[in-house]
Amino acid sequence: MPRMRRQLLAFLAPLALAACDKREPAPQPRPGDIEIRADERGFSPSKVELERGKPRRLIFTRTTDDTCAKDVVFPDLAIDKPLPLNHAVAIEVPVTEARTLTFQCGMGMYKSKVIVN
Repeated sequence: MPRMRRQLLAFLAPLALAACDKREPAPQPRPGDIEIRADERGFSPSKVELERGKPRRLIFTRTTDDTCAKDVVFPDLAIDKPLPLNHAVAIEVPVTEARTLTFQCGMGMYKSKVIVN
């Protein structure tokens, strides 16, 4: 194979692999973001309190494969997002009214809540 073709392939191969990655890009941190870790004990913190009318993002990061929390599900909001290992996933929770929202793993074994006051 001619040298130039090898160099071109060496340059393009990583770009092609990156284009095949189906994950959303990692969210850029913002002031007020709340980080939630998914590990072998579930979600931590397991309870988050938000102030009504003040939007905040929840940033979920799964840190182990030894858990069923490979997704985060908000049943009342019809949100079901995969949590790729060591990859942050942002979810914006509506804060227009006072209520309690449950979030859980895909199997419903780990349950946590967001309280909007």
